[in-house]
Amino acid sequence: MRPDTVLALAARHGVSVSREEVHARYSYKDFDGFIQSYIWVTSLLRQPEDYAFIAQRLFEDLHGQNVIYAEITLSVGVMLWREQDPSAIFAALRRAAEEAGRAGLSLQWVFDVVRQFGPEKAMDVARIAVRHRGEGVVAFGMGGDELAVPAAQFRAVYDHARDHGLHSLVHAGEVGAADEVRRAIELLGAERIGHGIAAIQDPEVMQLLTGRGIPLEVCPTSNLRTGALGKVCGDAKAGLAEHPVADLYFAGVPITLSTDDPGMFETSLNEEYAAAEMAGLGIADLVRVNEQGFSSAFLPETEKSRLLARFHKLLESQGLLYSGGGNE
Repeated sequence: MRPDTVLALAARHGVSVSREEVHARYSYKDFDGFIQSYIWVTSLLRQPEDYAFIAQRLFEDLHGQNVIYAEITLSVGVMLWREQDPSAIFAALRRAAEEAGRAGLSLQWVFDVVRQFGPEKAMDVARIAVRHRGEGVVAFGMGGDELAVPAAQFRAVYDHARDHGLHSLVHAGEVGAADEVRRAIELLGAERIGHGIAAIQDPEVMQLLTGRGIPLEVCPTSNLRTGALGKVCGDAKAGLAEHPVADLYFAGVPITLSTDDPGMFETSLNEEYAAAEMAGLGIADLVRVNEQGFSSAFLPETEKSRLLARFHKLLESQGLLYSGGGNE
């Protein structure tokens, strides 16, 4: 929800909000500050039509960045907390997605729980995700404060989701230590890790990611804005040039680039690629990262191959096909 979107939603509900207030709310000093702003801004999402409205704007942004496939996370745990109907909201989102599909954007969905709400609330979300599995929901995820509740308490929830055909995502190693990444994999069966940058602190965790081919969904700007980057670097003044994404990549850890909450972090996928370049990845490396994005998608192998072939055709037309290693 970019500032213009927030202002439009506020006006829709008769809430007085200035552009200056939105920018002030979107300025965070730490992860908790982000969470508080997230609570505030999502209070403007009150009807299924509100969700469809912000989705349409997101789809326009993605189309403008040449995105052809996206897996979008829905904070279903927050919807339940606000006593909203996730199924009605999802129906409105699917209708909006149909138009985006006609414009060439393929979409799938991740239903997400807030970790600090606990395992019982998480199971509620998992059951809803299973109910909508045939409607484009491909994974169950968990975000929020990774230090609030131990990973082991969510084991049964992830088992339920996996037993019913959903993939597994876990935010870990963002504000927590590398061991949180290990627990997400070994206890919850995570197939992808949201953030995971603390893995750089533990060679054994990096080897675990590399050996099992588990990708990190790295969001450099988010890490900078929430203070997660400063925590991992041990320097509150660390900038994007110090982000460990390049070190993780060159160590062989599978890397994808993501935006987290693009509106709230005032970023885009294009800007995340620029941030990764600032951190030390060359153009050839970024090509491989993009390839990893396709190969890490929760799609059938035939569809991955089709999308990769389309991507390689574009690369060839731009003279950007590479072979071998290095930082060309």
